[in-house]
Amino acid sequence: MKAGDTVFVRGGTYNALTTFPHSGSAGGGYITFENYPGETATVDGTGLTIPGGQAGLFTLDSASYLVIEGFQLQNYSTSKLSQVPIGIYITGAGSNVQIVNNTIHDIDTNAATNPSQCGSNAFGMTVYGTKAPQAVDGLAVAGNEIFHTRTGCSETLSLDGNVEHFAVVDNLVHDVNNIGIGAIGFEGVSPNPAFDQARHGVIRGNTVFNITSFGNPDYGKQYAADGIYVDGGTAITIEQNLVRNVDLGIELASEHKGHVTSYVTVRNNLIYSGNSAGLSIGGYGAARGGTDHCTVVNNTLYDNDIKKTGSGEFQIQYHATNNVFENNILYAGPQNLFLHDFTTSTPDPAAIDFNLYYALAGAAKGVWDWQHVRYAGYAKYLSATGLDADSPAFSDPLFISAGAPPGLDIAPSSPAAGTGTPLGTAITGSVDFAGNRRVRSGKINIGAYEK
Repeated sequence: MKAGDTVFVRGGTYNALTTFPHSGSAGGGYITFENYPGETATVDGTGLTIPGGQAGLFTLDSASYLVIEGFQLQNYSTSKLSQVPIGIYITGAGSNVQIVNNTIHDIDTNAATNPSQCGSNAFGMTVYGTKAPQAVDGLAVAGNEIFHTRTGCSETLSLDGNVEHFAVVDNLVHDVNNIGIGAIGFEGVSPNPAFDQARHGVIRGNTVFNITSFGNPDYGKQYAADGIYVDGGTAITIEQNLVRNVDLGIELASEHKGHVTSYVTVRNNLIYSGNSAGLSIGGYGAARGGTDHCTVVNNTLYDNDIKKTGSGEFQIQYHATNNVFENNILYAGPQNLFLHDFTTSTPDPAAIDFNLYYALAGAAKGVWDWQHVRYAGYAKYLSATGLDADSPAFSDPLFISAGAPPGLDIAPSSPAAGTGTPLGTAITGSVDFAGNRRVRSGKINIGAYEK
């Protein structure tokens, strides 16, 4: 194949591993591999080996200007800890690769393991930027569906190491037993630590649901699987995603001591019915890393922590610094727990203001933890902490539909309408969750919707 060529793959089932040795070019155009129109080309991994201990049904090693579109990839598995099956595996360096409208499912590790070992791994799709300074640059992952995978200790869709200028948009990730979408750093994937983190990307418009690590042999009875997880990434925008029925909705953290997730903006997302925290920042332990200069604005968090883990709607863990949490609606779940800042590792982990709080139990039954001190009641929380000084009174946001599934748009008479703080398009974005113009007549709503 040469630059500009297209291969149409006829419908049928192909029991083979495929590598892509040729690249397109900026001048000659993309090399495109896609299903023949109206037919389904299925790549089935049943019985196939895993060369080198880690391989994909499709492997792209240092590929550029390549499009993979419209395939179904399925049934690639292992029962060995030393092997890692992958649906689509992108590694090395390269630029302008597009992974579009593919379906990936039943990529599994069934290796015997336990929570103290956390030793089994598989990926629906993973990207390893293993060179430096050359990166995996200009990657687009769009319109794919990944489901029914058992990935052990690994993510369903992840970008790790020297990966920059990426877009993960409009994908459907669901019914898996670990993290849905991950952007990762500081794991030694890049040979040069200065380039060892996913960066300058966008995670937009994805729908992520039915994800839990509970019962995953690598986690046991832990609700630890994020819908979207930035672990050591930087300069990433997470917007207009719908995340529901997962363990933790969106998490910004670093698992590596001395490192942080930084300059990430989380805006205009819906996060609801989570088993644990709706949104979490900071490392999960004192010996881990943290979160710095991250901004969480104009999100709607509804009825999270339904398993009563004690994490609440917004959780702050260790080593969080210089963060902002504003213009968010928090409609508390069964514990009436809005804020769970359970450490004193940093004195001011986040600036918190212009948020709307509500729970059916009422303001007096609401709970806020700040600097490892618990405040029962909205008035006590406000007076003791000085936080949320400009936030509206504790009141019902008047969702237009809060059924199953909830709509979570607000009525025109909502106390969230026009009462947020305009932070500028660079921070809040130009449109809301539904694509409506974000600021009107100089005013902005609290929450993910703007009418």
